[in-house]
Amino acid sequence: MRTAKIYIPTKTAMQSVKSKKSWVLEYPNISTSKDYLMNWNSSENTTKQVKIYFSTKDEAIRYAKLNKIKYILVEPKVSKLVIKSYEDNFK
Repeated sequence: MRTAKIYIPTKTAMQSVKSKKSWVLEYPNISTSKDYLMNWNSSENTTKQVKIYFSTKDEAIRYAKLNKIKYILVEPKVSKLVIKSYEDNFK
């Protein structure tokens, strides 16, 4: 069985707020085959379509362990808040 990834999704470029706090368990994309007649991409394995959301990291890990899923945990990067004032632009 392939390895799943547990992570917090990052915010999109269109958002100005922090990302959501839900954790996601998903499988990485695998190679696809091309249907040249219809120009479709197809795959034998449908696990890449599975994306499960959890409210906490512990719930996601517990789900993976109960279902015997190998997983990689990606911790979110902590962003440092820099407080600036308008006055700092002129120093």
